[in-house]
Amino acid sequence: GAFQKKGHSARVLSLEEAERLAKDQVLVSEFKQLKLEKEAQKNWDLFYKRNSTNFFKDRHWTTREFQELKACREFADQKLSILEAGCGVGNCLFPLLEEDLNIFAYACDFSPRAVEYVKKNALYSTERCKVFQCDLTKDDLLDNIPADSVDVVTLIFVLSAIHPDKMHLVLRNIYKVLKPGKCVLFRDYGLYDHAMLRFKSGSKLGENFYVRQDGTRSYFFTEEFLSQLFKAEGYEQVVNEYVQRETVNRKEDLCVPRVFLQSKFQKP
Repeated sequence: GAFQKKGHSARVLSLEEAERLAKDQVLVSEFKQLKLEKEAQKNWDLFYKRNSTNFFKDRHWTTREFQELKACREFADQKLSILEAGCGVGNCLFPLLEEDLNIFAYACDFSPRAVEYVKKNALYSTERCKVFQCDLTKDDLLDNIPADSVDVVTLIFVLSAIHPDKMHLVLRNIYKVLKPGKCVLFRDYGLYDHAMLRFKSGSKLGENFYVRQDGTRSYFFTEEFLSQLFKAEGYEQVVNEYVQRETVNRKEDLCVPRVFLQSKFQKP
């Protein structure tokens, strides 16, 4: 079973969790941090090489959680143009294209291998989507997408993999292709998510920022940090809240606290 609540309060840690996090203050060396930044693309490429298209489940929850995908239409059969920034192997893209025939999707990913998997998918069609490799922190989206042309941008479990100092570059890049009055739909890891508490000592890169054993990185967002990040790039906040889920494994009497941040920011 699972229960879910949404709101503006961050998860409260148990005494044991708080002590463990307080103790873990040693940061990964600067040399290793620079190496991780330099090899970020290679590490994600290796991740997809190891896991192929099997790691993430298809995200059929996207349209349920983000009613805006339907609501942003001005009339029933309007063809929407969307951008999935950081599409991985298409776990979000293909369910969406199947569910909604009036969508043209741009999709990009950091990993050339992930992009190849998308293009090899039986559902891939150049009439319905354009997929390209892109480092959102430095490759101009305008090279592939017309300015002010996209109705919705999805940024789902993508920003957390990027160094916090470079996150603003991604939002600035996306801003250029989004139509005025339209939104970025965001979902990512929230502060004190179960994954954050599982990192072993020696994995910490900075505040709320960690490295996994495979070299990929993960940031855990607070509501305030995300809000400031978007507003500094000219977006207006529509919704920004924590989604807290407790997944209970009754057989093993385990309770796993998941925390995400689910948000919507608009280009004025």
